[in-house]
Amino acid sequence: MTDLFSSVALPGGFEEVEHTADWAYHIWAPDYVHLFLQAARGLYALLGAEWSPEPGTTRRVKLQGVDYESLLIAWLNELLFYRYGENLGFNQIDITHLAPTCLEATLGGSPITQWSKDIKAATYHNLAITPTDDGVEATIVLDV
Repeated sequence: MTDLFSSVALPGGFEEVEHTADWAYHIWAPDYVHLFLQAARGLYALLGAEWSPEPGTTRRVKLQGVDYESLLIAWLNELLFYRYGENLGFNQIDITHLAPTCLEATLGGSPITQWSKDIKAATYHNLAITPTDDGVEATIVLDV
């Protein structure tokens, strides 16, 4: 599993960007798998998530979409569902399958003990995953 917050650099990155009404962040990576990992990493960082030292919890997810953009939003909203539904955050993620219409992953994490901001949902507002010379990038707008 990939540790989203280890000292070993995860390819790509994320940064918060200004948005007039909501909250947004820009992600980039060499490929789609790392883009989805950076999207999760950015979401948890913006939440200000801190994890419990309790023993880990594992969940398996399988999501469907019509394209990578819809799958990316489904992915982030699934992570938010676990955050609000079970108070779980996942800092260990293994994306075992990713295609334009399907994502399968194993998530490892524990209860979130602290967060600094509430996020209602990831939105489709101006969402486009764009190929670049170095891979792919997108800007995600969050409803807060």
